[in-house]
Amino acid sequence: MTFKLDGLWRHTDFVRLWTGSTISTFGSIIGNLAMQFTAVLWLHAGPVQLAILAASQIVPGFLASTVAGVWADRIRRRPIMIGADIGRFFLLATIPATAVFDLLTFAQLCLVALGTSALGVFFSVSTEAYLPTVVSRSALVEANSKLSAAASVAEFGSFSLAGWLVQLIKGPGAIFVDALSFLGSAICIWRIRTPEPAPAETDEHPLFVRDAADGFAHVMRERRLRALAVANAMLTASGQLVSVVYLLYLVDDLGFKPGVLGLIFSVGGVTSLIGAYLANRSRWFGGLGSALVVSLWVRAAGMAFMPLAGAVSAVGVALLVANQLVTDPAWTFYDINSLSLRQTITPDRLRGRVNASMRAVELGAMLAGTAAGGVLGQTLGVRATLFIAVAGTLVASVVLAMSPVAHLKAMPAPEIDEPLAARELAVEGDL
Repeated sequence: MTFKLDGLWRHTDFVRLWTGSTISTFGSIIGNLAMQFTAVLWLHAGPVQLAILAASQIVPGFLASTVAGVWADRIRRRPIMIGADIGRFFLLATIPATAVFDLLTFAQLCLVALGTSALGVFFSVSTEAYLPTVVSRSALVEANSKLSAAASVAEFGSFSLAGWLVQLIKGPGAIFVDALSFLGSAICIWRIRTPEPAPAETDEHPLFVRDAADGFAHVMRERRLRALAVANAMLTASGQLVSVVYLLYLVDDLGFKPGVLGLIFSVGGVTSLIGAYLANRSRWFGGLGSALVVSLWVRAAGMAFMPLAGAVSAVGVALLVANQLVTDPAWTFYDINSLSLRQTITPDRLRGRVNASMRAVELGAMLAGTAAGGVLGQTLGVRATLFIAVAGTLVASVVLAMSPVAHLKAMPAPEIDEPLAARELAVEGDL
């Protein structure tokens, strides 16, 4: 029996973008987990320091998002992506370099987090705006599904590997693996040959601030985008509560080892494939809007399993695995369809700034969640903080259920014509 590639798998430049994204995701998950383990095990950080580290990964992104959005609409997006990858490689490489000589400090860890966070926003904003240049708008859900599925496989492999890497070569060594992944991503993106149209020229030269404000104004005017922005803010704030305290809860309070946790977390990478598979099948759940709301209910239910795991035991492990089995598919489904919806209903000339505005809202919520995570973890305890995160996710589902998004039966038609260069779905060779 012959295996035949079809759809976007026959699209050469999409495969290059997909490969670069997968390599980068694989390394980034290892690096992010390794940075937290480095803070906890190498530098002996506590709740407040972990909150500071988390803030270091958010604040620069929040400040840089507006600039990234304007740049992504004023100049070509692919060079921004390549430059961001190379910059992150050099920044992350400084951590193992200093650790070898026992010179690594918590301050350096935060500074590297600051720089990589800012560059990461430039990369993400440009990538989301660039994807409709490589594939047509009608193929966006398929493209985002394939990118998400690859990220899920990368999550499985990297979480499985990350815990053992931290134990074998320590956190700084695992961070170097992340640094190398960005070089691989840059090479793949550099090899994309689809011509990227020059940004539209106008006779006017608006001020930078006014240009940036146009993206946020469009999000506020477009009721569906506004609803997504509010719901995503609640989701990211709740997710950040978890990010700040979950390692302290699982490692310090319960006593789980990094290697075991890596294997448990990797389960989510496999189950996320279910969400990617279902992404094009929202009709099974009553339509796109209903499916998005249901996915958030399921995510909240899955999140509750983590604080219910009260000890290192068979029941505790089962609950943590259940968390991965339920939460990750629901989040993957929501992420693919909400992103595709945003890309579909946003004009190309505003796509970079709209992406940046949405990201700025989310990063602002992450800052609030980080601060709350540090305070609540220190005062109420890390377990209670995890339950509060579950409540926040339920609030996000209510916001979406009361919005125009909930009434969508399918992905709406684009409101503008597609550029000719983005219409090819057949096999594309090097141009």
